Amino acid sequence: MTSSPKEKFNFLATIKVGGWTFASRVAGLIRDIFTTNLLGASVFHDIFVVVLKIPNVFRRFFAEGAFSQAFIPIYSDYLGKDNEDEGQEFINALAGLLLTVLFAFTVLALIFAPFFILIFAPGFYFDSAKQELAVNLLRIMFPYLGLISLVAFASGIQNSHQKFSIPAATPLIFNFSLILAASIVAPKMEIPVMALAWGVLLAGILQLLFQIAPLAAIKKIPIPKLDFSNKGQRKFLVLIAPAILAGGIAQINLLVDTIFASLLITGSPTWLYVSDRLIQFPLGIFAIAIGTVLLPSLSKSYAQNDLNSYTLQLEKAFKLIIFLSIPSVLGLMIFAQPLLGTIFQRGAFLWSDVEQSSLSLVAFSIGLPFFMAMKVLVPAFFSRQDTKTPMIVALFSLLLNIVLNYFLAFYLGYGHIGLAMASSIAAVLSVVLLSTLLAREKLMSFNILISSFAFKIFIASFALAAFLLFVLSESNFELLNQMQRILRLSLVLISSMIIYFGTSFLIGIKLKDFR
Repeated sequence: MTSSPKEKFNFLATIKVGGWTFASRVAGLIRDIFTTNLLGASVFHDIFVVVLKIPNVFRRFFAEGAFSQAFIPIYSDYLGKDNEDEGQEFINALAGLLLTVLFAFTVLALIFAPFFILIFAPGFYFDSAKQELAVNLLRIMFPYLGLISLVAFASGIQNSHQKFSIPAATPLIFNFSLILAASIVAPKMEIPVMALAWGVLLAGILQLLFQIAPLAAIKKIPIPKLDFSNKGQRKFLVLIAPAILAGGIAQINLLVDTIFASLLITGSPTWLYVSDRLIQFPLGIFAIAIGTVLLPSLSKSYAQNDLNSYTLQLEKAFKLIIFLSIPSVLGLMIFAQPLLGTIFQRGAFLWSDVEQSSLSLVAFSIGLPFFMAMKVLVPAFFSRQDTKTPMIVALFSLLLNIVLNYFLAFYLGYGHIGLAMASSIAAVLSVVLLSTLLAREKLMSFNILISSFAFKIFIASFALAAFLLFVLSESNFELLNQMQRILRLSLVLISSMIIYFGTSFLIGIKLKDFR
């Protein structure tokens, strides 16, 4: 059957989202340069990154992971059946529910902040000085959860209407706010890290204000009301509980890693954090961009009972993930130290910190293709309003990660490296399980792994790996100054893209493979 435009994976929308995400990730790296330069791998930076994880993980529960994954398929169902009025009633009722829950939860968190530190950062709780600072930071930053959850709600509405640019550009505000806080405000404060906490709160306020105009443009500003009789909301409440684990499993596993890291030597949370930041770069640019576009598109295809379109879009998205993840893995693994040294080695962040961070980066990189694949596989279930299956897989992954964290980090003594490796192993097994279940339903096939497409990627990857290893053997990045490092890496990056994508083109990989 010849596919119509609606049956094609929205490649152009993915490029648009990826472009904005790329800008945001670059800004995020600049933000981390400023914060690590300010604080280094100190106890202050350790506490900041660990405490910031707490509202970010709950954001996955109330917003981006669980909320959006449960919301978009239901709202897309209204849109696909031209029930605009009922769709508006649904978002109004959901807005009322979300505001109520977020307000109540934020108040509880502010009151019981020490308890949250005990649960999520036990390594800080039993040191009175660390506990006091962690509690103060948490009380400033936790309201960010409510603000960014509303931002994610607004983004879900826009994405369902095929409006992707503003939601994708919004994270830039967070990064700019932290950069200003670290560069201008922090040096003037007695405790510089407090400026970063206030910068987080300001970022949440600005991001929410940024959503008003685009929602008004599509006439979809929610009018909050409590309406527990709304059918869409009742369906949402059924889906949201399992989606909490299924949608936010990567963040939950990262939080588990952070909890264990707080029990390791000083510096471990920071080393784990900066290596994860580089993993998040290709994950955000490619995988999250693909998943963001894919979910509403798959949801509409399924609502319209167009399974041909559904399977075609899923196949194209998965091929694109494979194509983009391999060079990312090679670059991060082979050039771990040069990348980390160029980006972060300045101020209080030393070359010894670069060496430690590079070890966890390599361990994370092993799992990167699987972290990326999750962003395609999980939406394939959510788009059919099946949140229970990913939840079961997520629970298995979480339990496995906890066991492996203890075994690798403490029993075998690999420290923060073991924590990163545990996350990678858990991701591998999760992808195997999810893809096997989809294959049983004949919604995807493993044939792509043994096809000519996979062989072509192998050839292009071999050429790229040979080039990177040669360059690395001829360079001593530790002895280069900052400008020399930047120039060398820029040349390596440009050359790598030419080699990988050029080789891919010459051996027959075309844009039509992904459109």
